[in-house]
Amino acid sequence: MANAILAAILSLLIPGLGQAYAGDVRKGVIFFVILLLFAIIGGLIFKSWLVWLIELIYAIYAAYDAYQMAQYG
Repeated sequence: MANAILAAILSLLIPGLGQAYAGDVRKGVIFFVILLLFAIIGGLIFKSWLVWLIELIYAIYAAYDAYQMAQYG
């Protein structure tokens, strides 16, 4: 059984890592690919603080999702 707090922290640092730690590697890869798309689109096209804010909100959501996965299976 995965530690829910550790899963949340891992996913807050790198979205998808907490999901993989909690046991769903496929979902973790999907979360990570979405993060990469945000970074590429944001870094190359928009270059705005708004993209950074969206990435932060996404990381918080990923942490919440990883916590729920580890807590409730």
